[in-house]
Amino acid sequence: MTILTSQMSLLLLLLLSLTTFHRSVSSNDQKLVQCNEKDEETLLIFKKGINDSYGKISTWSTEIDCCAWEGVHCDNITGRVTELDLGNHGLTGEINLSILQLEFLSYLDLSQNWFDVISIPATQHNITHPSNLIYLDLSTDSIYASPLKPFLHMNNLDWLSPLSSLKYLNLSFIDLHKVTNWLQAVNTLPSLLELQLYNCNLNNFIINPSIQYSNLSSLLTLDLAVNNLTSQLPNWFFNLTKDLTYLDLRWNNIHGEIPSSLLNLQNLRYLDLSFNKLQGSLPDGISQLPNIQHLDLNSNMLSGSISSIVGNLSSLHYLHIGYNNFSGEISENTFSKLSYLDSLDLSSSNFVFQFDLDWVPPFQLSYLSLSNTNQGPNFPSWIYTQKSPQLLDLSSSGISLVDKNMFSSLIERISHYLDLSNNSLTVDISNLTLKGYTLYLSNNSFTGGLPNISPNARVVDFSYNSFSGSIPHSWNNMKELININLWSNKLSGEVLLPFSDLKQLHILNLGKNKLSGTIPINMSQKLQVVILRDNLFEGTIPPQLFNLPDLFHLDLAQNKLLGSIPDCAYNLTQMVASNNVNSFYADVTYELFTKGQDYMYNINPRRRTIDLSANNLSGNVPLELFHLVQVQTLNLSQNNFIGTISKMIGGMNNMESLDLSNNKFCGEIPQSMSLLTFLEYLNLSCNNFDGKIPIGTQLQSFNASSYIGNPKLCGAPLNNCTIKEENPKNATPSPENEDDDSIRESVFLGMGVGFAAGFWGICGSLFLIRKWRHACYRFVDGVGDKLYVTLMVKLNSFHRN
Repeated sequence: MTILTSQMSLLLLLLLSLTTFHRSVSSNDQKLVQCNEKDEETLLIFKKGINDSYGKISTWSTEIDCCAWEGVHCDNITGRVTELDLGNHGLTGEINLSILQLEFLSYLDLSQNWFDVISIPATQHNITHPSNLIYLDLSTDSIYASPLKPFLHMNNLDWLSPLSSLKYLNLSFIDLHKVTNWLQAVNTLPSLLELQLYNCNLNNFIINPSIQYSNLSSLLTLDLAVNNLTSQLPNWFFNLTKDLTYLDLRWNNIHGEIPSSLLNLQNLRYLDLSFNKLQGSLPDGISQLPNIQHLDLNSNMLSGSISSIVGNLSSLHYLHIGYNNFSGEISENTFSKLSYLDSLDLSSSNFVFQFDLDWVPPFQLSYLSLSNTNQGPNFPSWIYTQKSPQLLDLSSSGISLVDKNMFSSLIERISHYLDLSNNSLTVDISNLTLKGYTLYLSNNSFTGGLPNISPNARVVDFSYNSFSGSIPHSWNNMKELININLWSNKLSGEVLLPFSDLKQLHILNLGKNKLSGTIPINMSQKLQVVILRDNLFEGTIPPQLFNLPDLFHLDLAQNKLLGSIPDCAYNLTQMVASNNVNSFYADVTYELFTKGQDYMYNINPRRRTIDLSANNLSGNVPLELFHLVQVQTLNLSQNNFIGTISKMIGGMNNMESLDLSNNKFCGEIPQSMSLLTFLEYLNLSCNNFDGKIPIGTQLQSFNASSYIGNPKLCGAPLNNCTIKEENPKNATPSPENEDDDSIRESVFLGMGVGFAAGFWGICGSLFLIRKWRHACYRFVDGVGDKLYVTLMVKLNSFHRN
């Protein structure tokens, strides 16, 4: 036995040695193989058009073998380039498709870069060698495409025809709106298995009836989402290939009914027709698609009953049919066969839900949306049985009654997204810890203290409730928080959140509570919205608030703030520049008092606002405030401001609402205010303004209520100004009167000089030039003769009559 064991050990050692030797030889062989010179030349031509700001392809040098260049892979034996992988390398400049002339290239990935242009060499259409290219990805991504960085454009796809071996093609985010024959071009690729044309601005299904599209029979995946396909779904479209497993046509403008030819796709597993304009009922045969796992018909105009159709799709994992006009009854029978269901969306539908109270579904959902459906008043008991939900949306569902223990346990299990807004829930959840990243509980009647929140929370909207007490200390750990909205609750005490640690915070709304103390000094530099309105904050306004570059909405109204507006270097870039900031709005709405009344607005950086009204602020208004030329709403009313209004206010030409009422401003209203052509609301009442209201279309369009309470102010729309006559001997002309008199004298003098020049210009010419003088005499004589003859004829005719 020992001898046998020794022999086996020796044999294993020998095999290991041989393997090591083979690898060593292979490695040495690889080192000996050099890059093909022709391939190297092609790569260097391709590199010439590329701007490599990150130095990712700095290895592309003739001093290094091209098989060792970044992203380049060669065949170990021949040294020919077989793969080029430069995806997500931060490259800009030109994609030169001469790179396709690499004879043995099978894989080319240039996706998710910042290229500006695609160059198609004329020789590309004349490639004589058979193409080995199997994989081609030139796509970019939405984070790279913007108005400042437009999509790549391509005017034709004829260069595809030599690529007969291509199996994967991705041209997503390349503008192809000028390519009217895109389907014919793709038909030249007989081996194609996957076609990705997401967001390519395609606008038609144009097809040439004389062309046979049999070359597309191998196609398995087709993505035409987010284009501008405005026609109906033609029947022939579903005859292109019978092996299709993945079809995405969402976010187009496709209208009409779903054709019955869809049923030809018996292998279909993924179908997305959402966000189109489809009408009519579902074809009955959809229930006969045996392999369908993902069905998304969301946001169309489809109608009819779906219970019997959907109920037979036993392979379904994903069913989103909300935001349609479907009707009929939904019961446990609808879902009795859907044991694999994981994601369900029936939002904004007219279904009648008929579930037994003790029904236990055959599935466990990770995603459930029943928003804007009639579920109440009782919370649907079957939802309590879901053990690991990641998303739950029951907003606007008429729910008011819950089983407190089961409800508390359920919402603590939600790991990502919880939306219970716009119901009538009155539960005390102060002892709970909510784990979701996004939490919408607004517009309910939740009582007690605020619940604990996961450190990973990003959006917290608890507005319009009855939460009381202070903000919990546990909230100090929410380092990922982007939006916090506690508007209109009963919260009190000082705000002790370390805002300087919340470096991702964009939106801070603590308005309409009873919070006290001073405004926190250190704030996140990413703040865009700060609303502390209608609280008990006191002390001065921190200068740091005016050094937030992305801030476009500041509302500190109705507090007990003292002192003056900070006199500092304002760094409110968004209130000076017209560019929009990248923001996380998360469908946030807020109340804004503007144009003399309350409005509900969606968070929008195009609406820039400063509201410091109803405090105890005093002193002069800093000149820096009038440099914020993009501000549309400025409200400084009900304070104790003094001094004059700077003429620079005329440069705030985007102003729509200006309220300076109930202060102690004095002096004249600046003439430059007449330049505020977008002004829709103005209130300067109850100040100490004097003089005449400047003449301008805007300022005279407001009624007298905008100016009352200024005893020394006159001019339209108030009473006309009256000037008391003084003894001319004792009257001392004011500089303004002197200016008016000098202007009047200049006008009259100019008129006199002009008349004299004109008169002597004509008469002097007649006096000095004989020909002109004789011509003038002849003209006058001729006119006199004609008048005499005409008069005599009229008189003779009169006598005869």
